[in-house]
Amino acid sequence: MPPSNFFAVSRMQTLARLMVGLGLCLGLAGMASGMDLQQAYEAALENDATIRAARAGAAAGRERLPQAKSQLRPNVSLSMGRNYNDLTSEGKNLLGQRTTNQVNYFSSNQTISVRQPLYRPYLTAQLRQAQAQVEEANANLERDEQSLVVRVGEAYFEALLTSDQLALALAQKDTYTTQLDAARKGFAAGTGTRTDVDEAQARLDMTVAQELEARQNVEFTRRRLDVLTGQSATALAQLDVAGFTPVVPAPNSVDAWIERAEQSSPELQSLRAQLEAAQQEIKKNQAGHLPTLDAIAQWARTNSDNVTSVNSRYDNKVIGLQLSIPLYAGGQVSSTVRQAVATQERVQEMIEATRRDLGVRVHREFRGVTEGIARIKALQQAVYSAEQAVLSNRKSFQAGSRTTLDVLNAEQQKTVALRDLAQARYLYLVSHLRLQSLAGEDRQASIALANRWLVP
Repeated sequence: MPPSNFFAVSRMQTLARLMVGLGLCLGLAGMASGMDLQQAYEAALENDATIRAARAGAAAGRERLPQAKSQLRPNVSLSMGRNYNDLTSEGKNLLGQRTTNQVNYFSSNQTISVRQPLYRPYLTAQLRQAQAQVEEANANLERDEQSLVVRVGEAYFEALLTSDQLALALAQKDTYTTQLDAARKGFAAGTGTRTDVDEAQARLDMTVAQELEARQNVEFTRRRLDVLTGQSATALAQLDVAGFTPVVPAPNSVDAWIERAEQSSPELQSLRAQLEAAQQEIKKNQAGHLPTLDAIAQWARTNSDNVTSVNSRYDNKVIGLQLSIPLYAGGQVSSTVRQAVATQERVQEMIEATRRDLGVRVHREFRGVTEGIARIKALQQAVYSAEQAVLSNRKSFQAGSRTTLDVLNAEQQKTVALRDLAQARYLYLVSHLRLQSLAGEDRQASIALANRWLVP
């Protein structure tokens, strides 16, 4: 999601929390100590269903390795049987007469077999493939946990923004209410016009509508954060506006960040593990043309009561080597090799495409951070200028050289500047989190860096 769209004003996400004076006031800050970003992230790690599913998927992927190892170890089996035999024989006696003999007896057998693979290229490649698949599973989990950092950060700061904008709407409402009262008194005294009253009333009505929408957005964003963390926080830690000083990313070079991302991005690490697995898949299928060699050992015992011997027992011990040489499989092996090669090529292209896209995303977030600093400074000046304009228009109105509309417009300009400043501050923090996530930076360090700007 591009920075320009993150906190876009819409019906779902509007304005809400007060920012007055030379900085942003902590509207709704009379609450008790609230959940900070670190606590929100830790709660999400425990309760977010997506992360729990990712952990289960990683655990399932790790089991591929012991399964592959087991194929290279001895295979021991025991078989036992007990049989009832009904033997019927027909023949002729010395007189040439046909005779029938029927004998019933029991027999049993026990067999222990041991097979140890000695040379099986298929199993060796399968083991290496399983190792790559475990690396892929771990990288996917890290990718999802990095994504959680961004999701929590977006939800948390959006909740703060909507709270800020609600308080701002309430402050506007108070200001316009006072202005409307003054306009009515001026009209009654003959020093004002009906237009002044109508303009003030229109602004107040619009602010009331904005307040209702802002309250809905506060509830929506808080609900989103509650679902993500699995907790219902009564209050959130607030941005320390007075102490907030955005800093340039370190290193201050987009090329350096792109290089970091190409080396450490969980997304690329996952694809590289997929490439290794695909290469081993080729070797697995090529092994279909190669012989296999196993060592075997077997002990068998047979017990039988029959017509020739009573309680007879036979023991058989076997030890040796078994060589299997594939001769012809109808072209299946060659086909599976070609299929595996095509899969490898597909993964290679995915890596290249992801690498290029990653560079674009890193560049976007890096610019979001660096330009965000300049935007914050510019908007701080804009807020100061807007406040001075409000004071000047009020004095001029009292002197009779400005109209009520001029004062209302100045108040609106100030509100817009305050709103944009709050938006820029939160967007800077989110862009910083995104940049670090794309580069595969330490998750806890990223959260701690943003969390230091929050106060209970």
